[in-house]
Amino acid sequence: MSASGGTKAIVAALGANLAIAAAKFVAFAFSGSSSMLAEGVHSIADSGNQGLLLLGGKRAKRAATDEHPFGYGRERYIYGFLVSIVLFTIGGVFALYEGYEKIQHPHPLDNWYWPVGVLVFAVVAEGFSFRTAIKESNELRGRQSWVQFIRRAKAPELPVVLLEDFGALIGLVLALCGVGLTLATGNSVWDGIGTMCIGTLLVLIALVLAAETKSLLLGESAGPDQVAKIRAALVDGDVVTRVIHMRTLHLGPEELLVAAKIAVEHDDTATEIARAIDAAEARIREAVPIARVIYLEPDIYDERAAAKHPSGS
Repeated sequence: MSASGGTKAIVAALGANLAIAAAKFVAFAFSGSSSMLAEGVHSIADSGNQGLLLLGGKRAKRAATDEHPFGYGRERYIYGFLVSIVLFTIGGVFALYEGYEKIQHPHPLDNWYWPVGVLVFAVVAEGFSFRTAIKESNELRGRQSWVQFIRRAKAPELPVVLLEDFGALIGLVLALCGVGLTLATGNSVWDGIGTMCIGTLLVLIALVLAAETKSLLLGESAGPDQVAKIRAALVDGDVVTRVIHMRTLHLGPEELLVAAKIAVEHDDTATEIARAIDAAEARIREAVPIARVIYLEPDIYDERAAAKHPSGS
């Protein structure tokens, strides 16, 4: 995904969440529904999350410095991780607390048509945001399943927005169920139960996001297809005869580091090897354009030495 590849989805989600949050708080003020309060806080948290993603994308574009020679691409991962923390603490934990309080101290639901009307509006708005995120993601997803896309995506923005929007839609359904059961039974405990279900859902989504962004922060290699393309580009069959071993690392969603030891013949001259390395770098960048930082070390291939350092990505 390009640096701006998920911006449309983020902006759509931000606009929808701000409008929905305002409507939910108005509905809470008129009805006293804890589900509406939890959903309002959820929308505020989501709005803050989209702001963090936009900020992370902007800061990641800063030029490399002596202190950070590989640039700031990983800032997008850091802000993605912050999103999971915000979603867990502000969204999930608050909803669990509010639901518990409502169950312990139930009170009647006033002006029921306010929460119902706002929830229906919110479903429509979140549906539009979710549709935009799906459309943006389909351009990158290819033949991967949605689970594979979320787990393998190197850019954090679209998986974050997808999970947030999906969680928001499920949360709205849970809120509708809580309000509906409260109206049907006259027992406002159901509103509290719906709120706790929303909190549990948000905590689970936050944990998934935290696990995925943690993996990106630790440093992930290129995907299998990219590794295969890089290996094929390295070997020219003339001077570079094979890849002895190789490592790749994402410095950011659109910046890949490639380090490889390549085999050359013992009678090749330094000039021939230097030219071959330059040509190999050009082939790699053509095959995998995000390979921005490339280090190639020529060596004489030795089977026993290679066995001690198996090739990797």
